[in-house]
Amino acid sequence: MFFKAASILGSLVVLIALVITLLKAVIGFVGFLAFAIKVLIILAFLAVFLSIAVMIYRTWQDKKRAG
Repeated sequence: MFFKAASILGSLVVLIALVITLLKAVIGFVGFLAFAIKVLIILAFLAVFLSIAVMIYRTWQDKKRAG
């Protein structure tokens, strides 16, 4: 009788521990994804600003040659 009760209780404890571990992993993965998305957004803005700067520089060079 004791072994049966211990096995049920032990199974519940192990199941709870597995759920907690899974939730920790999911939270860590979501945090990593959020960080990666933030980095991608920052890189996209930098690419836009850099392309605008290149277009302004080329226009300035073309006007300098024409004038």
